[in-house]
Amino acid sequence: MAHIVSTRPLIDGGLSGVRDEHTLTVCDPPDGSTRSVDELIALADGADVLLSVLADPITEALFEARPGLQMVSQYAVGVDNIDLEAAEAHDVAVTHTPGVLTDATADQAWALLLAAARHVPAADRYVRDGRFERWETTHLMGMELARKTIGIVGMGRIGTAVARRALGFGMEVIYHNRTRANPTVERQVSARHVGLGELLTTSDVVSLHCPHNDESHHLLDAAAFSKMKASALLVNTARGPVVDEAALVDALKSGEIAGAGLDVFEDEPEVHPGLMEQDRVVLAPHLGSATTDTRMRMAQMCVASITALLDGAESVPHRLV
Repeated sequence: MAHIVSTRPLIDGGLSGVRDEHTLTVCDPPDGSTRSVDELIALADGADVLLSVLADPITEALFEARPGLQMVSQYAVGVDNIDLEAAEAHDVAVTHTPGVLTDATADQAWALLLAAARHVPAADRYVRDGRFERWETTHLMGMELARKTIGIVGMGRIGTAVARRALGFGMEVIYHNRTRANPTVERQVSARHVGLGELLTTSDVVSLHCPHNDESHHLLDAAAFSKMKASALLVNTARGPVVDEAALVDALKSGEIAGAGLDVFEDEPEVHPGLMEQDRVVLAPHLGSATTDTRMRMAQMCVASITALLDGAESVPHRLV
């Protein structure tokens, strides 16, 4: 019987596949904060498997301090928080949950886009504050999406799903990728490949779906915002550091762009105070995968990977290391 430690509570019933066969410890910081490396090391005492989330710093120090650790099962697609080279050096398996949150995240991107385009949060506050006394002719005027251009940065699974939804809104789709998408995908979503500069200057909506790496860090900076339309909206459901938040605040204040919908942040969970002051920004606490269906599938994928490793299977699903 192995000892599995989950650093956060997961969806009800999500870990039932391992709870009956192994010892399962589910943790949660009492104050809701993220954990330090030392706190994770303490949690992993005696653990064979650590079930982690993106906020957990899985570092060389953890592997050195807990040599009995066999596996890190990441409850997420991304693994930016895990030192994969250190895991391999210490013979610790690492798995994740790829391909499971495509539709949920695409839906979240559109929820943010629609909320920003039609001033939904401001309208909600207006009604709740008791200010709705009559129908107004010029109040909270928003952007109509039909016949507008959406520029997608990163035409992977999620970017493609966002493009597919854009067709239903009657939008023109352009995209930027380091490599051109499969021609079949281009035809299916009527997307045209362009350079980043053209995308920024011609898009009414810029939606980010690229990974965060050295090349994409602050991909949208002051220079990028200066190229965008004054009426344009930015949507980010990718990774926070792809956007220079200080530059975004300046662009919003100066009117270089019209608004933004953000599900991720540069120093998450910290949010730039300038964003908090902007009525034209819709903020969400990293809800891209937050549907019951997706979170259950993510848990089941973790369980499948953990079970395979502990049972000594030749192949472990979704294994990176």
